[in-house]
Amino acid sequence: MMPHEIPDIEPLLKRLTLANTRRTYRQLIERAERESWSYGMFLSVLVGEEVAHRRQTRIHRLTHRAGFPFVKTIDEFDFSFQSTLRLNLLGSILSPDFITDGRNLILLGKPGRGKTHLAVAVAYRHIQNGFEALFVTAAKMIDQLSAAARDGQLSAILPKFTHPPLLVVDELGYLSYGNDAANMLFHVVNDRYLNGRSMIFTTNKKLTEWGSVLHDGDLAAAIVDRVLERGRVILLDGPSMRSRHLALDHDTASMLPVEPDRISGNYRPDFPGHRPPLEPPKS
Repeated sequence: MMPHEIPDIEPLLKRLTLANTRRTYRQLIERAERESWSYGMFLSVLVGEEVAHRRQTRIHRLTHRAGFPFVKTIDEFDFSFQSTLRLNLLGSILSPDFITDGRNLILLGKPGRGKTHLAVAVAYRHIQNGFEALFVTAAKMIDQLSAAARDGQLSAILPKFTHPPLLVVDELGYLSYGNDAANMLFHVVNDRYLNGRSMIFTTNKKLTEWGSVLHDGDLAAAIVDRVLERGRVILLDGPSMRSRHLALDHDTASMLPVEPDRISGNYRPDFPGHRPPLEPPKS
């Protein structure tokens, strides 16, 4: 081999499944020679680029698998229309601890307030943190579970909704559901609760109205109880993102079952160990 001849190591890289390194190693060798890199510097850059490529590939794959209706980031969310919600108040929700601790989140507000955008953005951040996520509307999930139950296949489909580290259930309360809705949803929530897996719900209904939405007050209360034991409620107010130019909006604070703190429907700013009461304590 001549002094500056680049060795053909592609068969070895292919065997090691180092796809990105196969594409870039020749250019990196040439650059290293031009810039007089040390062996350590060359190896560091080579391995670093392979790791970065694999991370981006994984993010792309998990994002596609999550089933988002669109991809939005936290940076794209317009906090200026929210009266209390600010980016710096979402720190614990965006950290990996949100998933590893099995925490939950309910985003509450009238249509058009950005609930789905925020839910997708939080889920996408956790995909970037290395966790899998699944996005599904409440209507679609309940319909699939009900159909499977009628066919005697409920246990076969449940893992689809119970196994991902993060499940986003969108638009709870927007559409009507069958009489078994509470039972179907409870199967998912209870399994995830017992296994410490995180959930995010978006809803336009007060938590006290979930019973009428799901046709079973007792099961709805049990669902809310499990979600909020390690969860919090965030109220999204302000004008509708879709129709704010029409000035049609009214106050949304009455949607919370309690007096809101800075961003949460709970009294405590951090994720509680037990569900807070639905009524504020009397002074």
